[in-house]
Amino acid sequence: MKKVSIITVNFNQPKVTEELLKSIPGVYTNIEVIVVDNGSNSNISTEWQSNYPEVKFIRSEQNLGFAGGNNLGIKNATGDYLFLVNNDTEFTADLVAKLVSVFDKNPSVGILSPQIKYYSNKSLIQYAGYTAMNYYTCRNSCIGLRETDNGQYDNITAPTSYCHGAAMMVRREAIEKAGTMNENFFLYYEEVDWCEHIKKAGYEAWVCTDALIYHKESVSVGKKSKLKEYFMNRNRILFIRRNAPLFNRIVFYVYFILLVVPRNVFSYIKDKNYNFIPVLFKAVWWNLTHSKNSSNLGYLINTIS
Repeated sequence: MKKVSIITVNFNQPKVTEELLKSIPGVYTNIEVIVVDNGSNSNISTEWQSNYPEVKFIRSEQNLGFAGGNNLGIKNATGDYLFLVNNDTEFTADLVAKLVSVFDKNPSVGILSPQIKYYSNKSLIQYAGYTAMNYYTCRNSCIGLRETDNGQYDNITAPTSYCHGAAMMVRREAIEKAGTMNENFFLYYEEVDWCEHIKKAGYEAWVCTDALIYHKESVSVGKKSKLKEYFMNRNRILFIRRNAPLFNRIVFYVYFILLVVPRNVFSYIKDKNYNFIPVLFKAVWWNLTHSKNSSNLGYLINTIS
């Protein structure tokens, strides 16, 4: 039986993380659970270790972002398959076993996501796969998003363009060939970029809708924040810089500057989110002044929040 390392990252959400840990026991026999405390204001790792002795807790004194926090967990994992999950998720009973079965039967699969439904409304779908990326606009669609589950995505185990960052199982060999997530994304687009690199390494990204996890979306960042606006815009540009062919990149740059920026500014003014305007321009400026592999994130979380 293959060993599965379940990895999650906590940032100032101990109660949410504990709810996740309570949903894990019994889901699979051969597992290890790793929690990365990602620079939280208070260090409760000692208390956690006492309450959950079977869990491996790793403390980072600084916030490494989504990619950096997960990468720290990956470096400490010993499993054959690594299951990266948001701390605001809840497991279902046979979730892990169903994903493991797909990996065992399909060695070409490097990364795999289950179907994701909203925790607040468990009949509502969040994710059943992704469409391909349009490199001219850096837009794609999440299949099933906000649809009521009437069985329309049942029994799908097949390739998809991208896996979902809230829950993705990765084959260790795929990580060894493609590398870990790129940490200069910090937050947003890192899992999409990772899927691109895993596919370039010769593996496929799949979705298995028979496996199910529930997601308490937007617990971490919130639906509207300067942090989200900055990284969503900054990393949208960065993703294209790292993954799109030259002609597509040029078209995207024109599209973003002439259409997206004016449209976003108008939207910020209309909604009286005036403090988002400098955030948008800082996101663009970072891409103009940093290489696509730069580890200098600039305008970090403590200056945005």
